Amino acid sequence: MSGASLPGTDPRRIGAATGAPTGAADAAVRAAAVRAVVFGCAGTRLAGEERAFFRDSQPLGFILFRRNVGSPEQVRALVRELRTAVGRDDAPVLIDQEGGRVARLRPPHWPNHPPARLIGRLAERAPAAGREAAWLNGRLLAAMLFDLGITVDCAPVCDVPVPHAHDVIGDRAFGGDPLLVTELARATCNGFLAGGVLPVIKHIPGHGRAFADSHRELPVVDATEGTLNATDFVPFRRLADLPLGMVAHVVYRAIDPYRPASTSPAVIAGVVRGRLGFDGLLFSDDLSMGALDGAPATRAREVLAAGCDVVLHCNGQLEEMRQIAAVIPPLEAAGAARWQRARAALRSPQPMVAAELRARLDQLLGISSQGQSIGDDDPTAHLPLATALAAGDWE
Repeated sequence: MSGASLPGTDPRRIGAATGAPTGAADAAVRAAAVRAVVFGCAGTRLAGEERAFFRDSQPLGFILFRRNVGSPEQVRALVRELRTAVGRDDAPVLIDQEGGRVARLRPPHWPNHPPARLIGRLAERAPAAGREAAWLNGRLLAAMLFDLGITVDCAPVCDVPVPHAHDVIGDRAFGGDPLLVTELARATCNGFLAGGVLPVIKHIPGHGRAFADSHRELPVVDATEGTLNATDFVPFRRLADLPLGMVAHVVYRAIDPYRPASTSPAVIAGVVRGRLGFDGLLFSDDLSMGALDGAPATRAREVLAAGCDVVLHCNGQLEEMRQIAAVIPPLEAAGAARWQRARAALRSPQPMVAAELRARLDQLLGISSQGQSIGDDDPTAHLPLATALAAGDWE
C-alpha cells in the first residue's frame, strides 16, 4: 500500500492462511476476483457466517459504524478479521468520521472533533487560519483512523447548503460559499492524505439544496442547471482531481426528473464524469437509505448501471448482503484502475505530535482545554507548531 503498512497486519500470515497470493506481482490476480461492493458487518466481531460470506463474495472492502465500535483494541481486531476473511491485507476499511454529529468513534476512547461549520466560521473571519484548522482537523482524524487500520474516511462533506434546506447536511458543511467550501475541503483532504488516509468527497454533485433527508425519503431539487453550475457543483468541479467520491441519492429535475443521481446515467456520465470532470473511484451512497426504491439487488443493479464504480451497503444485514452479492460483478477495469490510482495516493504518515496539533486546532477555533468557547481571543495569534507541520501545507 504505497509504503504505508497497516497496524496489526501481517501480509505473509494472511496469504498463508487463505492461500491468497502475497507477492506484488500477483496483485492483479487478487484484484480480478474483487467485487464492486463495500459491505458493513453486524457487530464488534465477525460471526462465522459473515466470515464465510465475505470469503466467498470478495467485496472490495468494508465500512464500520457505531455498532461495530467498542475499544481501540477491539476495532483493530475487527479490522484484521475483515481483511483476513477476504485474504487481502490491503482491502479498504471505510468509516464516516466527519467530526461533529457524524462520528462513529467517540469518547471516552477517541476525542471529539469539530463540525465543519465551526471551521467555516473561522475561515469567514480569517481565511488562512480557517485553512490551517481544516488541515489540522484532517491530519488529526487521519492519525486516529490510521492507528486502527482504517484507511478511508467518508469525509469531507463538500455540499453547499442553502437557507431553509433540511438540516441533514447543516453544520456538516463548511458554509454556503462554494469557494470557501472548496478551499476548506481541499485543506482537509490534504490533512487526511498527510496522515495516510484516503478522503471521500461527498455528496457529488451536491446535497446542500435538498429539503428532505435522503436517509428517509428521496429529495428532489428544482434548481436550474445554471444555478447548480454556479453553486452546488463548484466544489466538486474544483476538487475533481481527488481520488474518491460518493454520489448523492438526490433528484436534480433539471438534469434527470425521474431518477436520483446515484441511479441516473445522465447525472453520472453527463455531470459527474463530464461537466465536473471527476475521474476518481465513485461510490454510491448507502443502498439501505430510504431514498431508493426496490429490493436490495435491484438497487445495486441500478446504481452500477448508472455508472457508479462501487456499491455501498452499510446496514450489515446478512440476507440483504447475500441478495446483493448474487448480482454484483467483479470491479470493472476502469474502476480497478481508479482504485489503483487512489491507493497510489497513499503515503506513510508524516511525523507529528498529536497533542501539539490538537492544541493549535483548539486555539484557532477558540476552544479551551475544557471544550468551552474562550470568547474573543484572537484565533490567528501564532503559536509554535509541531515541526512536522510545514508552513503552507494546509493550503
